[in-house]
Amino acid sequence: MRRRRLGAGGPEVSAIGLGCMSFAGFFGAADDATSLRCLDAAVDHGIDFLDTSNVYGAGRSETVIGTFLKSRRADLKIATKAGIVNGPPRRFDNSPAHLRAELDGSLKRLGVERVELFYIHRREQERPVEEVVGTLADLIAEGKIGGYGLSEVSPGTLRRAHAVHPCMAVQSEYSLWSRQPELGLIQACAALGTSFVPFSPLARGVFGDPPVGLADLGQDDFRRRIPRFQEPDWSLNMAALAPFRAFCADRGWKVSAVALAWLLDQGPHLIPIPGTRTADHLAAWVGASEIAFTPQDRAEIARLLPAGFAHGDRYNLEQAMTVERYC
Repeated sequence: MRRRRLGAGGPEVSAIGLGCMSFAGFFGAADDATSLRCLDAAVDHGIDFLDTSNVYGAGRSETVIGTFLKSRRADLKIATKAGIVNGPPRRFDNSPAHLRAELDGSLKRLGVERVELFYIHRREQERPVEEVVGTLADLIAEGKIGGYGLSEVSPGTLRRAHAVHPCMAVQSEYSLWSRQPELGLIQACAALGTSFVPFSPLARGVFGDPPVGLADLGQDDFRRRIPRFQEPDWSLNMAALAPFRAFCADRGWKVSAVALAWLLDQGPHLIPIPGTRTADHLAAWVGASEIAFTPQDRAEIARLLPAGFAHGDRYNLEQAMTVERYC
């Protein structure tokens, strides 16, 4: 596994991290034993950067990681998040009291005294981001976090935050079928020395081997509310992806590995965090950092999957209200 720097002054981590949202059952039923085997496989393959959150299963994902650390005691760099209050109603809270309390809860579940990276999971628009970064800078000074991050924010918010204290990482959805960060956010991160961390880099299973199907989704799976996973958009997207899957097969590459390799190819500051709860799925894409594209490969991928090829939005209207839009 190749390595990349997490932020301008942060540690080196695996070029590909592991998203741990599925440990909490967001993408179908999960059991902790399977999740622990996935973590074992991740460490064996050289992955040492884990991404979780306090709201993933009301702390379940963090608890699984904490259990793993007690038994394996691996040297892992952990990122977690706070700021979402699930309610009802669902709201955001970036106040000092809330962030401190939620961080303390996360540290307890993880069984650690410090996390490498602590994100604001969503920005509370009514609260100036400069005030929020002041709180995060205090947590850094106290040794509870190595650095802070922002999730689903605009380039303008990043610049405002970075002016108060350097931002280690920004996390947003980014993949071959979700390309908005190319319109300024990836570039702003590069200019500031901030890592860009694409989540859902495999398009929530669409770039899997094999791809997720509508029949695979349980009735409570939140992907059922996403326009791209509804007809007629779903069938149109599957038809658009078929030539790309053939391209990968012709070269003997896994589709998931190519999708991640494409992200790594967009810049040395990108660290994608594909999510899975199984060791088998992880094995399909973990070698992505070793794929080297030729200029012809890049041109063919751009021809097959140009920016904007996907049918339907990545979020429905309710989900879209949680992210900062800037284009």
